[in-house]
Amino acid sequence: MRPGFHFETDEHAALREMVRRFATDHIAPHAEAWEEGEEFPRELYGTAGRAGMLGIGYPEEVGGGGGDETHMLVASEELILAGRSVGTAVGLNSHGIASPPIIVLGTDEQKRRWIEPVIAGDKVAALAITEPGAGSDVAGISTKAVRDGDHYVVSGSKTFITSGCRADFITTAVRTGGAAHGGISMLVIESDMPGYSVSKKLKKTGWWATDTAELTFDEVRVPVANLIGEENQGFAAIMVNFVNERLFLAGQCVAIAELAYRESVAYAQLRDAFSKKLVGFQVIRHKLADMATKIAAARALVGQLSVRAAAGTAGPGEAAMAKNASSDMCSWVCDQAVQIHGGYGYMREVLVERLYRDARLYPIGGGTREIMNEIISKTEGY
Repeated sequence: MRPGFHFETDEHAALREMVRRFATDHIAPHAEAWEEGEEFPRELYGTAGRAGMLGIGYPEEVGGGGGDETHMLVASEELILAGRSVGTAVGLNSHGIASPPIIVLGTDEQKRRWIEPVIAGDKVAALAITEPGAGSDVAGISTKAVRDGDHYVVSGSKTFITSGCRADFITTAVRTGGAAHGGISMLVIESDMPGYSVSKKLKKTGWWATDTAELTFDEVRVPVANLIGEENQGFAAIMVNFVNERLFLAGQCVAIAELAYRESVAYAQLRDAFSKKLVGFQVIRHKLADMATKIAAARALVGQLSVRAAAGTAGPGEAAMAKNASSDMCSWVCDQAVQIHGGYGYMREVLVERLYRDARLYPIGGGTREIMNEIISKTEGY
C-alpha cells in the first residue's frame, strides 16, 4: 500500500521520491542509534540543506525550492516513512514553526539574515512560546521584553522548546505591553547573546532523537532590529502560525500511523501462531482493516486542510478538527500495532514500541486536545 493524498500530482510523486531517497540514505541506517542516543548529528542539517530538503514549500526569494503546504505535507510524511525516526524528522524541520513569522512579517534584511542560512542548513532555528507557567494559554506568557533605547531587555524562561539545545536563534514570544494577548510581540533572540542560556535538556517519553530544551533569558539585550512585525502585535502572528503547525502535526500523525500499520501487516504475515500466520486469524485481519480505515479517513481530512491552507482559506476550527482526529487515530493505531506484535511490541528494539511512545505527544503538543475542542466549539458557534 503506497501512501498518498488526493491532491497529489506527478510533481508531488517526484518530490516523494526525492525525499524517500534522502531519508533512506541519510536517516534510516542510523535511526535506532540516533533515537537511543537522544540526538542526531548537527551535520545532518547541512546535508539536508544541500539536498534541498529544508527549503521545500518556501519562497525561492529566500532560498527555498518553492511549492506550498501540500508539498511540505508530502515531504514531511515521506521523511518519517522512509527515515523511520520521528524524532529526527521533527528536529530537522523545527524551522517549520520558527520561520513562518519571519517570512510573513519580517523585513527583507531579516529574511536574508535568518531564513536563508536556515534553509541552507547553516543555522538551526527554534520557536519559543511555551513557558513553565503558560502552555496552551498563550496570552498568559510572562517573559518580559522592556525597551531600553535601541534594545529590549528580555527576562524570563521558556520550556519544551524543540531543537532548543542547539538552535542558533529562537523566534520568541515576549511581553512588551500590558496583560493578555494585546501585549505580546515576537523577537528573534540569538543564542550567543549574553544572558541567554540552555538551562536544561529535557528527557521525554518520545521524540528521543530531537533535543528539547528549557531556556533562560537573564536580562538579554536584544536589538530592536530583531523585532518581527509591529510591537504588541505578535499574538495574531502566533495564531496564524498555529493553523499550519496543527496541519503538519496532523500530517505527522498520519505518517506515524501509516508506518505502524505497515510494520503490523509485515509482522502478521510472517509470524506463526497455532500452526498458521497471524494474518490467518480473523481478529487480526479485522484489526488491520480498522487501522487502514481510520488512517484513510484521517488522511482525507488532513489532505483537504492542506489544500485549503495552500489557498489561504484554512481556519483554526478545521485545523483543530484535523489535529484531534489525527492524533486520536494515531494513538489508537499505534496501540493496536503494539498489541498485534505481542511481547515483541513492548521491546525497545521493535519500531512500533517507539512509534507508540512518539504518538503520545500529539494530543498535547501544538495545543492540547481540550483546547482544540474549545476552538472547534467557538468556530461552530456554541
